[in-house]
Amino acid sequence: MERFSCKTNIISGAGAIGVLGELGIRRLFLVTDPFFYENGTAQRVAAAAKADKTHIFHGVQPDPSVELAAKGTAQVLEFRPDTIVALGGGSAMDCAKAMAYFSGGGIRLVAIPTTSGSGSEVTDFSILTHGGVKHPLVDSSIRPDVAILDSDLLEALPKGLIADAGFDVLSHALEALVATGSGAITDALARDAFTAAFSALPASFSGCRAVRLKIHIAAAMAGMAFTQAGLGLCHAMAHSLGGQFHVPHGRLNAILLPAVVSCNAHARGDKYAALARCAGLGGSADTMAVRNLKNGLLRLRRELELPGTLAAAGIDPRQVWQQSGQIVEAVLADPCCATNPIPVEGFMVRRILEAVTGHV
Repeated sequence: MERFSCKTNIISGAGAIGVLGELGIRRLFLVTDPFFYENGTAQRVAAAAKADKTHIFHGVQPDPSVELAAKGTAQVLEFRPDTIVALGGGSAMDCAKAMAYFSGGGIRLVAIPTTSGSGSEVTDFSILTHGGVKHPLVDSSIRPDVAILDSDLLEALPKGLIADAGFDVLSHALEALVATGSGAITDALARDAFTAAFSALPASFSGCRAVRLKIHIAAAMAGMAFTQAGLGLCHAMAHSLGGQFHVPHGRLNAILLPAVVSCNAHARGDKYAALARCAGLGGSADTMAVRNLKNGLLRLRRELELPGTLAAAGIDPRQVWQQSGQIVEAVLADPCCATNPIPVEGFMVRRILEAVTGHV
């Protein structure tokens, strides 16, 4: 039996933030980062909401900490908003969702992503960092009520952000496709999200703005898939390594994903093979199609100028092995492992670390 729900009202297209003015917001709490506050985007979004009272929290930082979320929560409780709006990338979404959760609920949550990767605008996930470890907060109450996918906010995306976020979409889709909670509906979303992002990312990276809404929607579709199907070993390892070394999450996914596909192909090669054919990568036999899928990821990673190893991403391999015990422990404790298609054991994590660490 398969169950699927999506409470999020999704609005997409140019100028979509204008919908904020139709929501009847009286007290608006806007969560964003210093960049969008300083360039005036936060103020423009706040003006579109037409609220009676507005408070802007603009202290969001990459890999948001539990302490940062607690600071924002205190401000939410003092301001007493009826609506929290998250504006920015995955970090802004994570912060706003955690603030809504720790404030006790009952506050409408609106997500306006400015990057096409996390899919957090439609998920039950918030990732917070504490003590060098990323901790997923997973609760259906933090799935946003409204997601606004405004293509006007994607005009000036840096190439590096397009690449990092793009591989986040691909990893969400691939992991949701083979996760233990997958079903016909999540498979369809994951498959279409992967093929759309895989085909459009090179053009977006090269400066074509016309394809960016397509990738933006693909990110939301992948988010809808994984929040119900689950994720897997790639994300568990990215959470652990990201908490230790502070490399962008999507970049870590790009490094890890081909190796994780090879690992999980022993159990779900049939699904990987079918996806490879849908994505135009061919392969008459399943083993060949899986190889083509992995090679396609490697080729796209090079095209997007992403590193192929942790060493190439600036992480000293000696530090990886010095901290390997902590890394493995954090991976095995990560809830994403619970939905990996094969049970995750320590030797698997170490084997993938050997494959992706690189040399000094």
